[in-house]
Amino acid sequence: MRTPSRRTRTAAYATAAALLLGLAVAPAARADAERPQAVTLDDLARQSSRYFGSAVDNPELDDTPYANLLGTEFGSTTPGNSMKWDATEPRRGVFNFTGGDEIVNYAQANGLSVRGHTLLWHSQLPGWLTSRTWTADELRSILKNHITQVVTHYKGKVFAWDVANEIMNEDGTYRQSIFYKTLGPGYVADALRWARAADPNVKLYLNDYNVEATGAKSDAYYRLVKQLKAAGVPIDGFGMQAHLALQYGFPNQMGQNIQRFADLGLDVALTELDIRMPLPSDTAKLARQAEFYGRVTDACLAVRRCVGITLWGYSDRHSWIPPVFPGEGAALPWNGNLRRKPAYDAIAKSLAAAARETKG
Repeated sequence: MRTPSRRTRTAAYATAAALLLGLAVAPAARADAERPQAVTLDDLARQSSRYFGSAVDNPELDDTPYANLLGTEFGSTTPGNSMKWDATEPRRGVFNFTGGDEIVNYAQANGLSVRGHTLLWHSQLPGWLTSRTWTADELRSILKNHITQVVTHYKGKVFAWDVANEIMNEDGTYRQSIFYKTLGPGYVADALRWARAADPNVKLYLNDYNVEATGAKSDAYYRLVKQLKAAGVPIDGFGMQAHLALQYGFPNQMGQNIQRFADLGLDVALTELDIRMPLPSDTAKLARQAEFYGRVTDACLAVRRCVGITLWGYSDRHSWIPPVFPGEGAALPWNGNLRRKPAYDAIAKSLAAAARETKG
């Protein structure tokens, strides 16, 4: 099923410097999955001490060409759904790690690291949790047990966890989730503490969308992180999902925003990057998308503590965008035939420039 894994490509680093100026792209008639990778996005990212990854969902591992390219082009992966609450604890106290384990095993076999996603979210909760009212003591016990069991199971197998996902509204107020309404805002600090107790070495993140630029939502996270750190709550990173869209423009303050979170002593990661467009795509839209991808990559690379970038799936072949945003799509650097778009070249150019700067 597999082409040679990233572990077998150590020799590529020795030749990467010669390739940086002219990232050879095979003829467009051949899909990337059908040709050897001389130097990859993750190879280039590692030249400046970062990772470049892609999320994956379990059914996609059965798509052999797709899985092969995932395992050779990228250095990390994030399970799209199989570590969420409805998958891991479908019945109270009964845990199922089958889906998450499949992706972890795939990653280990191919030399990829794994970001854990996600311990605490208002969505994709099992019916047993949402179908009744809990006392604060009951829900605290349930939440603590869930986090402890999941983090313990994956201890040493993931390098970071999105501990709390999408906890803020656009205006910077707390989302009225079952956890907030029952436990108040302190549930976030508790979740971080319980995750740290279960795995002292894993990196702990807060993660959200529409936080790439400064504004009410990202300001709320900035204040929260300062409060958490002042209280001695363990937090290591902030995840900016970076689900962007051409029609809404580029978040021009992205670099400044990444820097201010880094200045709080956090790692920052771009955790779910895609850049959608109104369909159909055309040459002009693809060129603008490539510009956006290059600017996102540059914004991360400009901040030392921006540690890596993860695409939310790397190809339009398995993108979540069209079902959720009708009439939109073409959001990723590879098309549905696993062929590179201009966005790939823009990312590679930015990574190569950072690698040259690091070497020089």
